[in-house]
Amino acid sequence: MYKAYLLILFMLLFSFSGCFAQQYTQEEESPAVEAEAADPFTWDFGQVKEAEVLKHEFILKNDSTKPLNIKEVNTSCGCTVSEVKKKNLEPGESTLIEVKFDSTGYSGSVQQYIYVNTDSIENPVIRFTIKADVIK
Repeated sequence: MYKAYLLILFMLLFSFSGCFAQQYTQEEESPAVEAEAADPFTWDFGQVKEAEVLKHEFILKNDSTKPLNIKEVNTSCGCTVSEVKKKNLEPGESTLIEVKFDSTGYSGSVQQYIYVNTDSIENPVIRFTIKADVIK
């Protein structure tokens, strides 16, 4: 009877240790990219006047164990311009992504996108969103 309890205990310990090891390995193999903030991928300027040039900085953090390279940054239209401060991020490093939106010619609810193209296999394109309610 004692041997049966020991065998069951050994099997339980072995199965739990295998699950944890597998989870750790999966996290190590795939790079994770994270932006920092309450809603890290979206910024709402709120209500703004037409013809204002709005600015915001997103923070992009390489939250993986591998280096992350930013290939390029694109925007959804010419009214939005963005610039990356640092294109090669070591694990744990962050960079600023500056975004400028020119509200000239817009009215009402506006939403524009910033696409950050990376060499990450898991997350090759990171999309940031800016919003504004443009009034005349």
